[in-house]
Amino acid sequence: MRPARSSTVRDRTETVTPEAGESNIDGLRPDSGESVGTGGRKRCVEVFQKQPMMRKVLYSLIPIFIFSVLLYGWRSLAIIVTVFVFGFFAEYVFTKPKGGKVSEAVLVSCALFALSMPPAVPLWIAAIGIVFGVIFAKNVFGGFGRNVFNPAIAGRIFVYVAFPDGMQRSFLPPWHPGIPWRFGFETSVDAATAATPLMEMKEGVNPDLIDLITGFRMGALGESAVVLILLAGIFLIWTKTANWKLMLSTLLSFAAVTAALWAANVSPSGGGAPFPPIESLLSGSLLFIAVFMVTDPVSAPKKPGSQWAYGILIGGVSAAIRIFSLFPEGVSFGVLIGNTFAGLLDEWFPAAKKKQAKKAAGNAAAKANPAASAEETSRSTAENGGGAQAPAGAKNDPALPEKPDSSEKPDAPSAATSQGGAL
Repeated sequence: MRPARSSTVRDRTETVTPEAGESNIDGLRPDSGESVGTGGRKRCVEVFQKQPMMRKVLYSLIPIFIFSVLLYGWRSLAIIVTVFVFGFFAEYVFTKPKGGKVSEAVLVSCALFALSMPPAVPLWIAAIGIVFGVIFAKNVFGGFGRNVFNPAIAGRIFVYVAFPDGMQRSFLPPWHPGIPWRFGFETSVDAATAATPLMEMKEGVNPDLIDLITGFRMGALGESAVVLILLAGIFLIWTKTANWKLMLSTLLSFAAVTAALWAANVSPSGGGAPFPPIESLLSGSLLFIAVFMVTDPVSAPKKPGSQWAYGILIGGVSAAIRIFSLFPEGVSFGVLIGNTFAGLLDEWFPAAKKKQAKKAAGNAAAKANPAASAEETSRSTAENGGGAQAPAGAKNDPALPEKPDSSEKPDAPSAATSQGGAL
């Protein structure tokens, strides 16, 4: 397969489209950086694989980044810079020896991980967390598009379990309207005597609903910007970057379990009053994770029915862990458990009816006119450079796992089909 090339003659740029048989899957496929100059062909040195889908996620996170700087000043910038630097190099040391490029998906993982950190977290803990997530939750599985678990979630859980005191003691009161803004220098770590909304509810105190909506409350860097998160979710759904079924099923399941336990007057572990449903939805990182992490196109299931079940599983488990365990936040564990069962859910649930009807129509046409079907197969094989015909949307895509040899397993599904999207 030849990558897309752009030829430049003096001040005129001419783009050559990919050959037949090449495809771009949902904006995830990396673009090539090969260019042709007047003195001959040369390759432009590009560090990142271009992924329009990942860039849309990054665009949606920009307002949340800005809001985190407003709340916590220099600490937010320090964490973001640290996480991006260490996350990039963790990916680079794995892709460079193989001649590959760093996927822009790692930037999304770094952004989500940074925004899920408390504002006063030691920078070395943040660095360890993102390195763990990129290496052990992504690259040890084969890298881009092959990971089972969400890297940002895996890194977050690792540091919360490995360094519980360092994480729980790293929450700070945010800047609030009416207080002079001094880029975060007005707040010291020793002054952090308040509790997060989840800690308050564990003690039987309901947090202020206005602060929960406006985002001026304690928490991780990006989890409190409720309005911005909802707007980002609308943008991702509108641009077909994220799946609305995954978001909605997670939130509905969490709300249903929390409301049922609240109605049954079930108190959380450690005492206190039952968690009120609305405050529970707006507290912690539920909205942030439901919009940005549950919708990860790699670790989430691909079939409509399994997506609903996946979200219901995550929401229910998250609510149960949040209420019945001593850990104040359970959504990350809910996503990790959902990632574990994503492949199994795809096996249990049937494919979409449209896809089944299209496949049935194709089989009927092949039986009715076997000669034409054989000619089409031969033509597609020739376009793909020989070998088995690639599944639709995955032909010769270097970003996805290679297909099994057709001479050995003619009926085996390709790895690209089993992996779906890529992050």
